Parts: sequence; structure tokens; C-alpha cells
Amino acid sequence: MNGPATIAQRILQFNEELAETTLELPPGFRAVNPFSGPQKERVREVTTAFYNKYYDDDKPRRLVLGSSPARRGTAVTGVPFEDATLLESETGVDIDGYAVSRSSAGFLHDVIRCYGGRSKFYTDFVMSFVCPLGLVRMNAKEKEVNCNYYENKKLLELLRSFLVDSLERQIAFGTDTSVCYCIGSGENFTFLSKVNEERRFFRKIVPLEHPRFITQYNGDRKGEFAEKYLRALRGQGV
Repeated sequence: MNGPATIAQRILQFNEELAETTLELPPGFRAVNPFSGPQKERVREVTTAFYNKYYDDDKPRRLVLGSSPARRGTAVTGVPFEDATLLESETGVDIDGYAVSRSSAGFLHDVIRCYGGRSKFYTDFVMSFVCPLGLVRMNAKEKEVNCNYYENKKLLELLRSFLVDSLERQIAFGTDTSVCYCIGSGENFTFLSKVNEERRFFRKIVPLEHPRFITQYNGDRKGEFAEKYLRALRGQGV
């Protein structure tokens, strides 16, 4: 390969490494790995098209980190905070039946549109997760539901080295570490801040409320929260 690796190549290589990852989890918990799952070839096609479209350069970007992929969203498509409909329009790959549209993605895409559109946003940011693989647990009705890495003490204990290693590898994308944006101003921000105190990955971490919290419990304040996101992303404070 001539010249430095592009951000797209680095992200896709990270995904290939995730495909080989197995996690030790407590009983009742399971990892959802889109890169080695039953739709892995479709995921590879979608992610390759998406990242080559927006990240075919070596310009440093800032990280926007959620907690972990939703089991019927990113944990299926492999592209953070993108739903099926938008991915189809972006990549031209038919992924009907492999993911569902989500209100979180809708809120974030409103923010992206106001920021200046997808090309401008993805020129400045990489969206990802503290835990880049999806997690599910069995509930009292014996059904699988989404789970966050911090919900269970034993789970977090088993995942901690994987989480720290994943953060380190994502910084190796060529990340601008002056500031990181944390989606989830509670436990996700608490854990990320604690790790950052130890490892000094980022100069500053800015917490932002999770879109699910906004859309489900504060729907009448969506505009207010969107403005908060935009001020933070533009470096205007929150």
C-alpha cells in the first residue's frame, strides 16, 4: 500500500479484528458480534461501502462514543447509530430485514443535518462505542434484551480489559484526542472518565445525554438537546 492508511482502512481493520474476538461473559449474558455473525458478509459489504465513502483519507477526527451497539441496530449493521433505511440510501446495499430504524438514530441524524450534513459531520467525527460489540441478557421472561457493559459488576469486571484495549485501538484510527464526546451522561461517562484518569487517552471528555433518554422522556425538549449537541460539537461549550 502506498502512503498512509486511510481512516476507512483502519476502521475496517479494527472490525476484522473484532470478528475474531470472543468474550468471557457471566451466565445469562451474550455478545452480539455483527462481524462474525450470520450476516457477516452483508455487514462487510455495508461497512466497506460506508467507510470508504466518508473516510477515504487520513484526516484526524474526534470520537463520539456511545456505550454499546443495540442488538437490532448497530449490532446487526456494523455501522454505529445508522438504521437500515439510511444505510441503504448511503451504500446502495439492500439490508432490508437486517435492522430496524431507531429513534436514537433519528435524533442524531437531525443533529448531523443541522451540523452541516453527513459529509461535513463525518469529516470531523467518527462515531463508535466504548464497548464495540453488542451485549444482551436474559430477562425474567426468558427473553433477550439489550444490555450495557456497566449494568452488572461481574460483567464489567470481565469486560474491562477488552474495553480499555478497544479504546486504545480506536484512538489508533488517527484520532484527534483533544476532546471526546460521550453519548450517555451517566454510567458511560463515569466509566470513560475513570479510564481516562488512568490512561490519559483524551484531554477532555464532554458528556451528552443519550438520544433514547431525550426521545422517550424529554420529547418536548428535543430541540433544546439538539442545540446542546451542536454547541458541544462546534466547540462552543455546553
